[in-house]
Amino acid sequence: MKEYLLLFRNISGEGNYVSTPQDMAEDMPKWERWIGGIAMQGKLISTQPIEYFGSIVDNGGIAEGPEKGGNNMLVAGYLICKAETLEEVQEWCKTCPILKYERGSVEIRPLIPFSIN
Repeated sequence: MKEYLLLFRNISGEGNYVSTPQDMAEDMPKWERWIGGIAMQGKLISTQPIEYFGSIVDNGGIAEGPEKGGNNMLVAGYLICKAETLEEVQEWCKTCPILKYERGSVEIRPLIPFSIN
């Protein structure tokens, strides 16, 4: 099986995520069911939401984050899973709770294992 990184993206506001406390309360059971479905198959490795603020370190130094790019999109959380195929992960993502938001999306990135010698 191959491992995949799923990045949950959504539009952000100034200093916070766009979702309201009511959205978060309504969404939590949906996230628990969705992630639980992956976990019950034995294919969940790790998942966490990500705090809004952070730091960006580059060759110019350290800046306050987050990095939203020109389109105000932000990574709000991640999930690492394992699956037989990319298509299997794509099918899971079609029912991801982040898709309830107009600009919500899931980016799927296959992970490359390091060779340990």
